[in-house]
Amino acid sequence: MFKNRIDAGTQLADNLVRFKNHDIVVLAIPRGGLPLGAIVAETLQTPLDVALSKKIGHPYNKEYAIGAVSLENVILSDAMGVTKGYIKEETQRIRQKLKERHDQYYQNRIPQKLKNKTVIIIDDGIATGNTILVTATLARQQKPEKIVVAVPVAPISTIRTLKDSTLVDEVICLKTPRNFRAVGQFYEDFPQVSDEEAIRLLEQVNNTNVRNH
Repeated sequence: MFKNRIDAGTQLADNLVRFKNHDIVVLAIPRGGLPLGAIVAETLQTPLDVALSKKIGHPYNKEYAIGAVSLENVILSDAMGVTKGYIKEETQRIRQKLKERHDQYYQNRIPQKLKNKTVIIIDDGIATGNTILVTATLARQQKPEKIVVAVPVAPISTIRTLKDSTLVDEVICLKTPRNFRAVGQFYEDFPQVSDEEAIRLLEQVNNTNVRNH
């Protein structure tokens, strides 16, 4: 059990210190991944960026991911019995949200270049792994040297899927509980992170790290 995202981010950063002298970009999945990504980026003194991707929820249970969408890619993993029309509509709706989020997050800056970098993808936890895989697909297109996924908690089956994927070079997960239902059950305090808070963290970390270099 983690106290909150700060506790989880601090524990994750302790497990990532060995990457400190690598050429790194920390890629946090908004919005819940930003508080953890900020702590890791500050610890490693490296740039922080966001991965703009979002899960497609099942029509009868929005929390259950049947795939994930980015501005360029769609990954489907468990869409049995779901109509093509629903997937098309959801993809368009999610892309519209991602475009709005892109405009918000990149008002005063441009995305980090990932070529030849060690990319550390961070979230506050993983359920199905679809969002991570679509993020890794996006990152891989920029030809990074290495892609590392680092999270506090995930089901063991999802970690196996990520380790078996050719998209990911290394997976770091602090807890793999058996009775996994949702990420929030492993946090004492798990509030929603607003876009405003996420953007503030992003700008704060990058401004601090620029001053330190």
